[in-house]
Amino acid sequence: MKSLIFRVCSAAILLLLASQFASAAGVVVIANPDVSVSADEVRDIFLGEKQFAGDTKLIVIDNAAVQNSFLSQVMHMDAAKYNGIWTKKSFRDGLTPPAVKSGDAEVSEYIKRTPGSIGYVSSAPPGVKVIQ
Repeated sequence: MKSLIFRVCSAAILLLLASQFASAAGVVVIANPDVSVSADEVRDIFLGEKQFAGDTKLIVIDNAAVQNSFLSQVMHMDAAKYNGIWTKKSFRDGLTPPAVKSGDAEVSEYIKRTPGSIGYVSSAPPGVKVIQ
């Protein structure tokens, strides 16, 4: 009996870990090919702390479809904290929060055609730069 309970619990834990791994692998930061930034700069970019890459003005795009995954895995915060930070920056610094697109296709197309743009998707399309 204990063996059966142990197997069921082990299977449940493995399924939980597998689902978390699958979602962790599902967020890719992408940019227009003219953007030159490193992975270390992504957090500062999405928090409005870094607004230029060289002479290029950065245009930050949020993806509503995978925003929660991005915030937890890349930014290490939840949506309430992220939105709170941007509310303060809007009033205190006059900064505009990132535009929100509905999903991967909309984000990808915007980034392909807009110089200086950076965002995130669940899988990288061709024609964009992946920020490693």
